[in-house]
Amino acid sequence: MFDPRPHPRGGLAALTAAGLLLTGAACSSTATDSGTVRVGLLVSLSGTYATVGEDMQRGFRLYLDTHDGKLGGRKVDLVVADEGDGPATAVPAAQKLLERDQVVALTGLVGGATVDKVQTLTTQRKIPLLGANARPAFAPVGGKPRDLAYTWHTSYNSDEPGIAIAEYVKAQVGDGQVYAIGPDYQGGYDELRGFTDTFTRLGGKLANPDGKTLFTPFPTTENFLPYLNKAAETKPKAVYTFYAGAAAVAFVKQYAQSDLADVPLYAAGFLTEGSVLTAQGPAATGIRNVLNYSPTLANQANQDFVAAWSAAGHPGQPTTFAMASYDAAAVLDRALAAVNGEVTGEKLNAAIGQVGRVVSPRGDWQFHPTEHRPVQRWYLREVRNDGPVLSNVLVQELTTLPAS
Repeated sequence: MFDPRPHPRGGLAALTAAGLLLTGAACSSTATDSGTVRVGLLVSLSGTYATVGEDMQRGFRLYLDTHDGKLGGRKVDLVVADEGDGPATAVPAAQKLLERDQVVALTGLVGGATVDKVQTLTTQRKIPLLGANARPAFAPVGGKPRDLAYTWHTSYNSDEPGIAIAEYVKAQVGDGQVYAIGPDYQGGYDELRGFTDTFTRLGGKLANPDGKTLFTPFPTTENFLPYLNKAAETKPKAVYTFYAGAAAVAFVKQYAQSDLADVPLYAAGFLTEGSVLTAQGPAATGIRNVLNYSPTLANQANQDFVAAWSAAGHPGQPTTFAMASYDAAAVLDRALAAVNGEVTGEKLNAAIGQVGRVVSPRGDWQFHPTEHRPVQRWYLREVRNDGPVLSNVLVQELTTLPAS
């Protein structure tokens, strides 16, 4: 568990400072309370990624709690719904939020497949979708570019972690081969494609016998040992993977027991992020992974964010899931402050486009003008002790994506 360090300002001052750093101009806006706005938060409250959804909800509520329950000077009625494990549960929940609850914005969303479906609904209703976790790299529809006018997100495209770390892994393995393995669903395809496409373009070779990633059944796979021991037969120089939630715990523990135990493991950072790292324990030590955030980043915004998280009584260290959801609230805060009079989806969406630079625990970022995703730094992290606790400790900055 996280052993919080005392913050020099402490208590409410620390909480307020964390919010001020992120909202910037919104906090000094002259906008007055013109009523209550209803915001929808759609996250996994059940299923494989319930822990991710819980962290996202904590991050968004932390921002609200430190701003008197207001965004942009308006009271917020936050309506939370369950995304579950994918579109089958998420789409009906999104329809309810949009049609019955009539939210002015929708945020959250854990899975790439969910975003793919839900963004069609929000676009049709001209309601901004401000995703706070995975978003697929949308393929064109009918040969035409995907309409992203009402689709934004504060996290990353699902292929970006693999893109960000591929060059580093190639340098580590030299002429050696890397075995790629991940879960058989949209998020797994995106995450592994980002790595394998970039790695092979740089001259790297996959150890997989057919030259393609091995995808394990999702969400039914609990025993990874047969897959791992088979992979060991290819004698890879390293392994690259993406798993999250309960699957990540099983994968890491079994990796340490498998014939691959002495082979370096690289991963998208979700493999060891948040509560799964506590469950994995020492088995995760030494795993090098890539993410857009580390709780050990030294910037002031992050130090205040970590202090605010601890002061709120949340367990462990804040995760990228909580941070991105916190940033989503910060974006809505600034955007709502810029809307005069009645808030509509069209007005709010236009205001999101004018938010500009966000000072964040991950480091400063801003929306890409056409793709509406963060232009942000990516970091190499290693699982090791940070004082008395096991943590994803910052090793180095890798790159900024999307590249200009």
